[in-house]
Amino acid sequence: MRNLKRIALLIDADNTQLSKLEDVIQEISTHGRIVVKRAYGNWKKDTLKNWENEIMRLAIRPQQQFDYTSGKNATDMALVIDTISLLHKDLYDGFVIVASDSDYTPLAITLHESGVYVIGVGEKKTPEAFRNSCDEFIFLENLNTESEKVSKKGEANNGKSKGTVPDAETSDNNDGTNDINEIHKLLKIASDKFQDDDGYVNVSLAGQYIKRAKPDFDVRTFGFIKLTKLLEAFPEKYVIKKHPGKGKVAIIAYRCK
Repeated sequence: MRNLKRIALLIDADNTQLSKLEDVIQEISTHGRIVVKRAYGNWKKDTLKNWENEIMRLAIRPQQQFDYTSGKNATDMALVIDTISLLHKDLYDGFVIVASDSDYTPLAITLHESGVYVIGVGEKKTPEAFRNSCDEFIFLENLNTESEKVSKKGEANNGKSKGTVPDAETSDNNDGTNDINEIHKLLKIASDKFQDDDGYVNVSLAGQYIKRAKPDFDVRTFGFIKLTKLLEAFPEKYVIKKHPGKGKVAIIAYRCK
């Protein structure tokens, strides 16, 4: 797994699914820190009218691009120009293009030739040329599968944990900051991405990932002083392992059941 320090995430809103945006951010955050998040589209279109609240919530900068010719949008050109401009700043070691359009193939090839790491994100219908021009290509359909599994499991087990569950788990919170099921989902993603040969992942590494994917994450929100304590409160979900580190410091890891 690459550990990228500065990632630019560029989204073709005309060519992707609104419902997958948060999944994309969570997935890309496993690769490193996202410092640029931009979505391109003609926001006057009815087809994009539902994007406003979501891109505001996820702190994605909207880039307006009018259609200069009826029946044809200029979103892809605007995205390409901005990407090349960001590339020339020589600040970013990873670029993510979220689209399912083969028109982005030359852009991906140019980025790759410049030495940066290129990730494409799109549907399974994405042409092979674009997929192969990236260092890595992620299918949107695969991201949704894990989200649905964790969501359904969370609904089935809501309020039935065997551990000591703080009030935050069952509170009626509309802003999402106290959604413990979302934290379980992120812990599962961290486990899938960073686990060792025995299926364990370092708790500290998982915590770093969660903060990248969910900047407002604070374990104290759920009534715990450390992430390890939260894991220990759900023995039906996690197995904890401790082993000696350097000096008196113990390394703590977990695996999902």
